[in-house]
Amino acid sequence: MGPLSGLKVVDLTHVMAGPTCTLMLADMGAEVIKIEKIPAGDDTRYMVPPRIGDEAAAFLMMNRNKKGIALDLKTPGGAKVLRRLIGSADVLVENFGPGVMDRLGFGYAETARQNPALIYCSLSGFGRSGPYKHRRGFDLMAQAMSGIMSFTGENPDGPPVKCGAPLSDITAGILAALGILAAYTHRLKTGRGQWVETSLFEAALVQTYWQAAIALATGVAPKAMGSAHPLNAPYQAFEASDKWIVVGGANQKHWMRTLDVLGAPELARDPRFKTGADRMAHLKQLEAELSARFQTRPAAHWLSALEEAGVPCGPVNDMLQALADPQTIARDMVIEVEHSSLGAVKTLGLPIKFSQTPGKVRSGAPRYGEHTAAILSAYGFDADEIAALENEGAVAMAILAQEKVG
Repeated sequence: MGPLSGLKVVDLTHVMAGPTCTLMLADMGAEVIKIEKIPAGDDTRYMVPPRIGDEAAAFLMMNRNKKGIALDLKTPGGAKVLRRLIGSADVLVENFGPGVMDRLGFGYAETARQNPALIYCSLSGFGRSGPYKHRRGFDLMAQAMSGIMSFTGENPDGPPVKCGAPLSDITAGILAALGILAAYTHRLKTGRGQWVETSLFEAALVQTYWQAAIALATGVAPKAMGSAHPLNAPYQAFEASDKWIVVGGANQKHWMRTLDVLGAPELARDPRFKTGADRMAHLKQLEAELSARFQTRPAAHWLSALEEAGVPCGPVNDMLQALADPQTIARDMVIEVEHSSLGAVKTLGLPIKFSQTPGKVRSGAPRYGEHTAAILSAYGFDADEIAALENEGAVAMAILAQEKVG
């Protein structure tokens, strides 16, 4: 079930970046065992509202396809369980604060001695080297310090604006999954594992390719441009008579076709707009000319005419409209998955398609401690040992967890 079927992943991550990484691996078929802290579990369990039943929607989104076990790694029993899981794992992913894994006795050097083939992946705010290696970081800090907030917003003199989506968290998770798969390819060739790491800061920086190119080439820091592109025009949102649309008339062919749709051939002869460089140099004037014309007709008219002319375009959807879009549905990007206590729950689908080994959202997110007993049994702990671990407080089962969390 998926191209990563058979890959065993120990997931010591929480909230967003790490769970994004293990979500990608799980959706592509990996067996992911999510380890949650005792007594509360992943912090996303408390990101409410909204809830679906008694579960946080945020947790359900990030942790489908994973098995859940609750461990206290500070107890001898919890450490023993983790060592056993690591012994046969292919991948370990963690996003604890700096130094935490070493203090717990599960840093890279120690785990590599136990399992030399292990791929050990760390996600952090700023990486494991450099002057900020001891800092904790969140998406907000990454967006600010990477420069993103300086060029996001409506105008160059406006306040700093954060991108609405937690892009450094999600990008870091995707980069970590990419790194793991690259390391796995190396292991298939050599039999050796390695340490893979990335950070929210670096993940945010790689979102700035265009702006970084401009800054490095000119020595000038780009500023906010609203929805406009820093290198091409027109490539932005325009308001029609009823709502907003986006138009990608950036290259010369699409620019001329846009003018045909607008019935504005005179703009093609305007020296301010003749080439792409001219249009960028006179962007405000270009916006004014085009905006006045787009506001004369409704969005449906322009979208139909632009699409017929071969100009990239689209409506500006809200989130509900995006989720209901026929392309979203056709690509299985909104699906239902069965949750053990909630029944069918809607979630986002797998964004990578495979012709021979399709991934799948197979199961809903685990209840806190849902698979503790089954995982312990599968890894060789007998009933007496499991009872002893529970009495020690080293593990938590689903029923006990409901009492503590609920």
